[in-house]
Amino acid sequence: MLNKWTLLVALSAAACGGDSPTATPEQAKKTVAEKAPAKKKAIKFDPATLAGEALKVALVPSPAEMQKALSNAGLQAQLADMVKSRDISMDVTNKDQVAVRTGVVLADLVLTVKTASDADQVARLGRIKEGMAKLGADGKVTKTLDELSNKIKSGSGSKADLLKEFDELSGILVPELKYEAGEWVIPLIKAGSWLEGAHLVAGAIKEEGKFEEAGKLLKQPHVIDYFIEYVQREGADKAPDAVIAKLNETLGALKEVTSKSVIEEADVNTIHSATAAVLTML
Repeated sequence: MLNKWTLLVALSAAACGGDSPTATPEQAKKTVAEKAPAKKKAIKFDPATLAGEALKVALVPSPAEMQKALSNAGLQAQLADMVKSRDISMDVTNKDQVAVRTGVVLADLVLTVKTASDADQVARLGRIKEGMAKLGADGKVTKTLDELSNKIKSGSGSKADLLKEFDELSGILVPELKYEAGEWVIPLIKAGSWLEGAHLVAGAIKEEGKFEEAGKLLKQPHVIDYFIEYVQREGADKAPDAVIAKLNETLGALKEVTSKSVIEEADVNTIHSATAAVLTML
């Protein structure tokens, strides 16, 4: 399964850095054609399956994409200013929850790259390293995260370079991981990052009162479907811990809201409060 996710998540990196929050189906299909490695003969999946899965992954916006979409929509808010100062612990036994927590910290790392102190950046990288280790990451991951920490401590590399490297962590570093837990890890890391981003975007829309932009920025039911598939996957615990149960409940509520033809002020409030309900439990 590692080879499968190595291909799929590497493909999603092509969506990073665009001017829109998500790639179009045509762009995602083009990504599959351009990026699929020619010599991956060990992968035993038919092209239709690979294309469909890669399309779903590519449609998940990165934290940096969310900030770009916010700016393109005419909102002045900087998501970095809305990130809460918190230390999310990885001292939990449930690996689903570890993956979500790791994703949230990864989003905060990316969003605050230009404003956070070196100490805060190093601390977030340390938490990500801890989370990855709990999920079965190999030595290559540890080495990469340590190199980034050392780069920050030494003052080498510009903020722009760090932003690029941080934003690529989920699109380039994650596929290199070897997990003990299963193929669901990558989607749940992405779910954590998306959850934090969606919460901050909804907060920005509320703060500026530009609810007419909500449809563009928050109307992503296909992304929510992708996460629900893995939260409710076959073989998941019959009675998941409180955080994962709340995440499942929240995704259901968000699916209902974001499937509406028009998203209004009350819907933005629902998205903001529903995502907060999960984040405050971390």
